[in-house]
Amino acid sequence: MAHPYRYPPDAYATHGSTGEDLPSPGILVVDLDALARNYRKMRQAAAPADCAAVVKANAYGLGIAPIARRLAREGCRRFFVATAGEGPELREVLPGASIYVLDGVLPGSERVLLGAGLTPVLNSVDQIDRWVRAGGGSAVLHVDTGMSRLGLDEAAVAEIARRPARLQSVDVECVMTHLACADEPGHQMNREQLERFAALRAKLPPAPTSIGNSAGIFLGLEHRGDIVRAGIGLYGGNPFTDRDSPVEPVVNLSAMIVQLRTVAEPRTVGYGATHDARPPCRLAVCGVGYADGYPRSVGNRCMASFRGLRVPVVGRVSMDLTCLDVSAVPEDEIGPGDFVELIGGAVGLDEVAAAAGTIGYEILTGLGPRLERRYEGLA
Repeated sequence: MAHPYRYPPDAYATHGSTGEDLPSPGILVVDLDALARNYRKMRQAAAPADCAAVVKANAYGLGIAPIARRLAREGCRRFFVATAGEGPELREVLPGASIYVLDGVLPGSERVLLGAGLTPVLNSVDQIDRWVRAGGGSAVLHVDTGMSRLGLDEAAVAEIARRPARLQSVDVECVMTHLACADEPGHQMNREQLERFAALRAKLPPAPTSIGNSAGIFLGLEHRGDIVRAGIGLYGGNPFTDRDSPVEPVVNLSAMIVQLRTVAEPRTVGYGATHDARPPCRLAVCGVGYADGYPRSVGNRCMASFRGLRVPVVGRVSMDLTCLDVSAVPEDEIGPGDFVELIGGAVGLDEVAAAAGTIGYEILTGLGPRLERRYEGLA
């Protein structure tokens, strides 16, 4: 992935009075080729199961249209979104794809589901009845085996088994469940959920199964089912908590240096005076902050990267600005207009997430609209 460190001289020229062509102080680069390689790796690991892609929340914040197009180019034909509202946008991009809605049939969503040719994931008896009243058709049944979130519990499955006519106008395309602890391969919950799923799905109409998420894909055949649902691994996030990532990075977040400061005498940095800068010290003030999705909580806890050299984040991250200690960078090699990498280069997505006390999913989905998004590789 190629990453800019400095804009060319004419990049600051504007065309018209609005200044709309001014360069953004924050650039998010999405490597579509890396995305494709991750999909191919996960598809190969899941074989002979089919590999679907989870593109909910605007493809984890990266842009549903370019992401979905590239995955379709790689042969992906099944896509999962969260809500009926997300479905029509994806349908415009991929007219022939199978699109599944994880939230199922919410009150008032029937018209959108039917109009866009979306397949609901039915999570309750009420949703089954609502789908039947709307005319029925293809659907996925979701069985809750331990998440206690969405899905048919044991009582709901027993009710359907007692009254199978409830599903008479529903074409059950698949029966799925969701693993709660697949990111910890040795967790006993994984085995318990597989056992519950086997017992519950035996009471439902015969249909293909879907079990594995990104982590489940790499856990073995029994954790996959007939259709896996690749999510965070596609976008370069490590699906495991206890081992190296099996996928490669996809995103790079770069921030422009808007000012360099030389600290000539001891002073504090940022709100709350949480960092003491001692001379000789040089600070780079970068034009990205928590309004852009770079977490406030990484202040004094994380590193950034300048041309491969790791430099610490100092002081609290502000709404629009972040300060870095760049004393280790030769003075004549860095200046205003240069870019530092806040995510990418020598600092990975999951390292930033850990410093923020969260997970890569939240970092990706929180990347803000002010960031200029660039897509590299075959679209």
